[in-house]
Amino acid sequence: MATTERKPILLDFEKPLAELESRIAQIRDLAEDTDVDVDEQIYQLESKAQKLRQEIFTSLSPSQRIQVARHPRRPSTLDYIQAISEEWVELHGDRRSGKDDLALVGGIARFEGRPVVMLGQQKGRDTKDNVARNFGMPVPGGYRKAMRLMEHANRFGMPIMTFIDTPGAWPGFEAEEMGQGEAIAYNLREMFSLDVPIICTVIGEGGSGGALGIGVGDRLLMFEHSVYYVASPEACASILWKDASRSAQAAEALKVTAWDLKSLGILDQLLPEPIGGAHAAPVEAANTLQQALSQNLNSLLEISPQERRSLRYEKFRKIGVFTEG
Repeated sequence: MATTERKPILLDFEKPLAELESRIAQIRDLAEDTDVDVDEQIYQLESKAQKLRQEIFTSLSPSQRIQVARHPRRPSTLDYIQAISEEWVELHGDRRSGKDDLALVGGIARFEGRPVVMLGQQKGRDTKDNVARNFGMPVPGGYRKAMRLMEHANRFGMPIMTFIDTPGAWPGFEAEEMGQGEAIAYNLREMFSLDVPIICTVIGEGGSGGALGIGVGDRLLMFEHSVYYVASPEACASILWKDASRSAQAAEALKVTAWDLKSLGILDQLLPEPIGGAHAAPVEAANTLQQALSQNLNSLLEISPQERRSLRYEKFRKIGVFTEG
């Protein structure tokens, strides 16, 4: 992961913290110029900043968590793959369209000495990269590429690890012409039949069918500030109230956070993030992910393929069960 110094991108609720950190920097500069001892004052301010950061990121609203999940510098699929794998060979194309969808990346990796297939949606780092990667929204060829890689993994007995980070599948007219719905539906059906372990992790946004197209697995992991939804809060507010500005209200109602999904029994493991979000300490976040993947993979490898398929089916059959009262 890149460690070069860059100007921070501030979210709205981070501004009081940024002002405090700016004040600390100013005092340090002044102390250097005047040779005045301000260690005690700086210590107090840093303690206050740490406490404020803790308070902010432990009490985020659903709409604020969405902002963190969409942060431009949040670690991406390729960031995590490069951080947690010893080797990585990216594979391209769906062998049907003659094109390679850059919004969905995948290939063969070595994870803790074991060959695996890793794949996931990939957003861009800047405007040019985002345009090239279609803002992390795959077209049908991307989902067909993902299925080709998963079938390859199944054929050679390699576990599958998917990383979900998309606002949704590309909804354009051309994508519909190429069979967007069919490509996602095919993946949903086929992933239930695979013999190898499948671990899915929501690392940022998990949007609608675009996320589910690589989201059928034995385990669903999710970073603390990630979100998973049937429709974006903006779209939901537009549909229900004809007013996208009510997206914060929609986010509350949709139950999009990792904590919500954990309480609903959909999420298998919630992964804690560094204070400030995964983008504040990407190496620490990658270490957390690697440990969780390792534990879940070792557990799944102890189960027979037949039992894994059965448990996978039962897991998804239970989702959405409710009692009227």
